[in-house]
Amino acid sequence: MNNEKTRTTAWSVSELTKMALVTSLYVALTIVLAPFGYGWLQIRLSEMFNYLALYNKRYILAVTLGVAIANMASPLGWIDVVFGSVCTFLVLLICRLVTKPIKNQKIKMAITGILFALSMCTIAGQLTFLYQAPFFFNWLTIGLGELASMTVGGLIIYFVGKKIDLTQ
Repeated sequence: MNNEKTRTTAWSVSELTKMALVTSLYVALTIVLAPFGYGWLQIRLSEMFNYLALYNKRYILAVTLGVAIANMASPLGWIDVVFGSVCTFLVLLICRLVTKPIKNQKIKMAITGILFALSMCTIAGQLTFLYQAPFFFNWLTIGLGELASMTVGGLIIYFVGKKIDLTQ
């Protein structure tokens, strides 16, 4: 009865538990590595959880909530909570939609990593708006940090996905 295609009821306790686990892991990893996760060069290893949305759509909400909670510690405050969360949600939806017809998991993950790196223009925009920081420099540095995070995290998730069925 837990088939994603045939179910029309609310999430099961098992699904909610998995979502809560991903949300809390995202927050914990971001907070533990906070000196690297905020500012003009962001390397958030917790961004690896973005790839989980490729395996199961429930993780879109889990990761988005993790970003919202983690961004409460951001120097940008509520602006980062709102814009960061909305951007993450939209990019996760786009990644899932764009990669759905692709069968090769490595290609799906590469596309997702690139889309997330490009989406860092939103953070660069926040820094430009709040601090008059140079937009393109910030987009470049934050985007490269995101690409590095997604590359390392992608390798981790890829190999975990070989051992554990992440679609369940």
